Amino acid sequence: MAKVLTPQNEDFPRWYQDVVTKAEMAENGPVKGQQVIRPTGYALWERMVSGMDDRIKATGTENASFPLLIPHSYLQKEANHVEGFAPEFWTVTQAGGKELEEPVVVRPTSETVIGEYMAKWVQSYRDLPLLLNQWANVMRYEMRTRLFLRTSEFLWQEGHTAHATYEDAHEFTLRILHEVYADFMERDLAMPVLRGLKTVEERFAGALNTFTCEAMMRDGKSLQMGTSHELGQNFSKAFDMQYLGSDGQQHLCWTTSWGTSTRMVGGLIMAHGDDKGLRVPPRLAPVQAYVMSVKDGEGVSEAARALHDELIGSGVRSRLNDRTDVAFGRRAVDAELKGYPVRIEVGPRDLAEGKAVVVRRVEGTKTPVALESVVKVVTEALEADQQAMFDEALRFRADRTVAVKTVDEAIEAAATGFAQLPWDVCGVEGEAKAAAKGVTVRCLQRADGSVPDTDQEPDMVATLARAY
Repeated sequence: MAKVLTPQNEDFPRWYQDVVTKAEMAENGPVKGQQVIRPTGYALWERMVSGMDDRIKATGTENASFPLLIPHSYLQKEANHVEGFAPEFWTVTQAGGKELEEPVVVRPTSETVIGEYMAKWVQSYRDLPLLLNQWANVMRYEMRTRLFLRTSEFLWQEGHTAHATYEDAHEFTLRILHEVYADFMERDLAMPVLRGLKTVEERFAGALNTFTCEAMMRDGKSLQMGTSHELGQNFSKAFDMQYLGSDGQQHLCWTTSWGTSTRMVGGLIMAHGDDKGLRVPPRLAPVQAYVMSVKDGEGVSEAARALHDELIGSGVRSRLNDRTDVAFGRRAVDAELKGYPVRIEVGPRDLAEGKAVVVRRVEGTKTPVALESVVKVVTEALEADQQAMFDEALRFRADRTVAVKTVDEAIEAAATGFAQLPWDVCGVEGEAKAAAKGVTVRCLQRADGSVPDTDQEPDMVATLARAY
């Protein structure tokens, strides 16, 4: 049988492209850098939206919607912001067959337009904190694109908040990092992430501090999975976002912004996939159990449907495939490609013995199970395999993370994974030297792995890696 996918160790980028294409996740759109997300890929994004949205709302944040088109003058109000994003702007200059009086930019991010409206809505300390989030699409021009990972248009959530004090804004920035982003990534995506502070060089344009979640992919590279930005009062000054305090004086707000995107789908593929295709963590999986009729036979279709209905009734997200007019091998390979955590095969021979075969995607095991025990076995397997995927990814990261003493050693080690060395040893000069070799400082942490409040703390540890 010919190889379905290019092996990872032979050509990892080609393997990734094979998975995206052959698992029917996405394909290129009609304009350079666009992507069409197919149902298999979009179902994963929907599950991500659901898990993230629940956590976001648990912080007291409410969803809203803001315009896609932003007046260019808005973006010019915050100098660092416009400078940082200018190379990525998509600009509209005509509409209705006429030149616009002022060009408008397709949002690359919404700090400016949301800042404009926050300034209107915040009048008093009683209006704070103002906690907003939107699920939207954004556009950023990209020279070199890759589906899910780097596209000119992508889907995301962007949170924007205003606070009365620095302390409240700082605390909320870290709350998003830990309670929303890292919790979702580790519990639902089964992906261990480093939580840390970005260097000045890697900081979001216009931010005071940027905090990040960084995950290791199976080629040893890092992927920035989500960021939470402490904006200080930069945008408040630009948009005159003031409130009347309890002391009767006017004060500038302290603001934050934070976001994750469909690049998490790409991260999921590269962190967990194998040479058979996707491996989807059960807690995230749109389809947790895939019930298949192997071939026609007395009672086969009825037994398969009964198992499917029983699984649904037990809270398992099940899908039934009784298309026996399609070769079983083809359907089984497709199920493996799409990473369904558990497959239940119902055929005449096993059914005659009162059994079905339970196939676990993570373990690769095939076990005959009595029909009355299938639901119990499946639910236990889903829980066990969720933890197994996280533990496997954690071991993989540990095996590919090394402590080094020099920047040169860090550059060499980054060929296969993460390198860690004291920030005092690396510094901005070492960061520039590494960047020239395609290696970046992914984040700064305290020696115990916790997140520094600022880049002025002593004794920080830098993690360097090649990154997507």
